[in-house]
Amino acid sequence: MTVRGVFHVHSAPPALCPHIEWATAGVLGVPVKLLWTDQPAAPGSQRAELCWEGKPGIAAAITSSLRAWKLARFEVTEEASPGADGMRYCFTPSLGVFTATVGANGDIMIPEDRLRHVMANAASGRTTLEHELDRLLGTPWDHELEPFRRAGDGAPVRWLHAAG
Repeated sequence: MTVRGVFHVHSAPPALCPHIEWATAGVLGVPVKLLWTDQPAAPGSQRAELCWEGKPGIAAAITSSLRAWKLARFEVTEEASPGADGMRYCFTPSLGVFTATVGANGDIMIPEDRLRHVMANAASGRTTLEHELDRLLGTPWDHELEPFRRAGDGAPVRWLHAAG
């Protein structure tokens, strides 16, 4: 079974770009050469996009391989497949990783236990329900990444099929 997804590197320093390609190639099992372009939202940084096709779980593996590099901003999505929901991963240096399950209609699906946890935190006065729900929906990541997304409109995209 194969799934499709998209890997957006919203910004990375030029020196990190080859390392991102090597890490992504290690996950996909095929050579990766991204088409890097300037990122106007962060002068001096680069951006790239890659549409991929491979086995379920690749989006999580790409995210895991890149999350330690605190100078990149990226998103990885994976479409739903039989028996598996879609996934969305975002990373920013200031916020870290955001992970969400995505339903067939594109909505973020929040598991019951996570909702109960944020309700308990809000009831205890440690936080507000609004703040916690915003985090569950990825609002802080969307706010930080939106200028980088808009700056990449019209950028070239490549398709790559993972090995095996």
